[in-house]
Amino acid sequence: MTVADRVRDLVLPLLAERELDLYDIEVAGPVLKVVVDRAGGIDLGVVADITRAVSRALDEADPIAGAYTLEVTSPGLERPLRTPTHFIRAVGETVKVKVVAGASDDRRIAGLLTAADDDGITVRTALDQAGEPVERHLAYADIDRARTVFEWGPGDKPGSARGAGRNKQAARTQGTSNEKREHRS
Repeated sequence: MTVADRVRDLVLPLLAERELDLYDIEVAGPVLKVVVDRAGGIDLGVVADITRAVSRALDEADPIAGAYTLEVTSPGLERPLRTPTHFIRAVGETVKVKVVAGASDDRRIAGLLTAADDDGITVRTALDQAGEPVERHLAYADIDRARTVFEWGPGDKPGSARGAGRNKQAARTQGTSNEKREHRS
């Protein structure tokens, strides 16, 4: 069983209690990153709460040998897409996909993710001259990297009161935070 599998087993019940989804677990050297989400997003209070719970569970179970840094975060606005579940959840969003060498004439594909299943994805890249959608079907084996793309709307004029309030609200509701804490075994 890998470190990520052991951590997943510890984290899933904690997330279920809080109606959160496990988006991803990454183990990169001394960094353990637990990425959580839920429909509608999460805020910093939720991230802080689950960080404390995960930290306690890891301290008790000690599934990782040696020192490491725990990071608990949301996937963010532009989230990486690695698993079929990630792609299925992102249907309807704009994506950028880098295709493995030799799998396609185009190495980079961008457009609307219109479908995803256990075998692959469909991306609408454009409309043809008749107004019909041009779609690309890709198997997961042909995808090197993929992520969602956040599209900014037209901005308010600098200094406008309406824009300032919205920016403060956006800052409060974007739940991305890291707690870096060193654990030793």
